[in-house]
Amino acid sequence: MAACFTPTALPMPSRRTTKAGTRMKRSPKLKPTKWDALVVLAVLLLTLGLGARPYFAAKSAGELTVSISVDGETVERCALSNYEGGTYESRGYTLTVAVENGAVRVSESDCPNQDCVHSGAISRAGQSIVCLPARVAVTLEGAASDYDLIAG
Repeated sequence: MAACFTPTALPMPSRRTTKAGTRMKRSPKLKPTKWDALVVLAVLLLTLGLGARPYFAAKSAGELTVSISVDGETVERCALSNYEGGTYESRGYTLTVAVENGAVRVSESDCPNQDCVHSGAISRAGQSIVCLPARVAVTLEGAASDYDLIAG
């Protein structure tokens, strides 16, 4: 019988060894630095600033005007400082609009769900309260600006 030749086992290369068989150093773990924290903080501040901008811009829109519309037609329009509230009837429903602390709200209504009463007070330009069953809308309008948006 012929003798079988078995070669000696050669080391198998692994991910952590080089061709010479020495071990490679581990790569350093990525750790956040103070510059990473600074970038995150800058992005967070920019986001908060842009998000809060409409609230601060609306407060300085000038004198506010209260506009009351019934069935799509404006029945009353006057400055918020001169408006004293009122009662409006439409489609068998009665709404009472009141002014408190520079804000307008629907204080009473006999509509079914009373969403107009639960919507609370409005105090900034562009806000509105709508009673769908009565088709009454209370809107606050600000001083007109030249442009709302420029696209180009």
